[in-house]
Amino acid sequence: MVQPAAPALWPDDPVPLSIGTAPVPAYGRGSLADLLPTLVAGQGVPGFAPLIPELTPADRNCVFLIDGLGWEQIRNHPDEAPYLTSLLPTSLGGAGRPVTAGFPATTATSLASVGTGLAPGLHGLPGYTVRDPGTGELMNQLRWKPYTEPRIWQPYPTVFQLAHEAGVHTAQVSSPVFETTPLTRVALSGGAFHGRLSGEERMDLAAGQLAAGDRSLVYTYYSEVDGKGHRFGVDSDAWRGQLMYVDRLAQRLAEQLPPRTALYITADHGMIDIPFDDDSRIDFDEDWALRAGVALLGGEGRARHVYAVPGAEADVLTVWREVLGDRFWVASRAEAIEAGWFGPAVDERVTGRIGDVVAAACDDVAITASVSEPNESRMVGLHGSMTAAEQLVPLLEVRS
Repeated sequence: MVQPAAPALWPDDPVPLSIGTAPVPAYGRGSLADLLPTLVAGQGVPGFAPLIPELTPADRNCVFLIDGLGWEQIRNHPDEAPYLTSLLPTSLGGAGRPVTAGFPATTATSLASVGTGLAPGLHGLPGYTVRDPGTGELMNQLRWKPYTEPRIWQPYPTVFQLAHEAGVHTAQVSSPVFETTPLTRVALSGGAFHGRLSGEERMDLAAGQLAAGDRSLVYTYYSEVDGKGHRFGVDSDAWRGQLMYVDRLAQRLAEQLPPRTALYITADHGMIDIPFDDDSRIDFDEDWALRAGVALLGGEGRARHVYAVPGAEADVLTVWREVLGDRFWVASRAEAIEAGWFGPAVDERVTGRIGDVVAAACDDVAITASVSEPNESRMVGLHGSMTAAEQLVPLLEVRS
């Protein structure tokens, strides 16, 4: 059986996690899914409660989400991110704190949690790739391939939609390529979408949108910190350059905030570099033991959904535990759900999307697939699991 969750270390005490016990994200008290419900509750939108009660209500709220920039990455790079560092709680006047991304700590899952205010077990995007129970195929929830009707896959309204209906001026400011994607439709739609190519344009427009209403909710996004981390690794020169750039973007936005505004700078996940050696990268496509009885391999290198051939579920669970030892938390679907990995509740429509076996890395290791996932297998920086480096994301606050 999965060991019970350790006493909650998140979000108040970001210390290294125990290998022996799988932690559980702070759903309902300090996770990404709790942010927008807290903000709109303070704006008087009905049906929401302040799940992060220490956040003081503001008439205008802005969320700047930096893809891939975890709490630990900011703390480890004060020279490259002087402005963001100034917002950390160890700095004079800093009011920042970490919150948890949710499991798995990956973009599609986290963006859906942010936008819907729901944990993965309810919004139904519980991984990078998951099995569609209706077709038996793997579905990539970031790229939405193969195509599935978005509102069937994720039927809940977004917080943006409900805030807009309640009279809050609501806007998303992001890259134009995201305007009509299915992920945007199910996770971030509501109010107006404004596409801008450069980061500077996004910051300027976000500030303008905040001023456009007496009550405003504005979301803006930047992706290339994550992109450089995947390609070159966290702490590479390319990654450091992106951190320096996004630090300036955050300051640019903060300096333009209209009165009565709270800006929250956050992220969808952190990241960890995994060495390119046989001990650190276990190749599923070359490992006969891990492949035995497996019909589909989903998820990503550090957070795997494993779908067994019917009747082989128990054997697959046993073998994966034996092979991976104490380097992964390995659970059956029922155990992972019971332990709360995907939130306090899991919709019936979502259950079959979760692997028969769920494996989350607790060491510097990944399960790659060199043949079936060649692009992902070449990535330097990875994420998805429940270690502090991946799970803890910043919640940095600026008020005007």
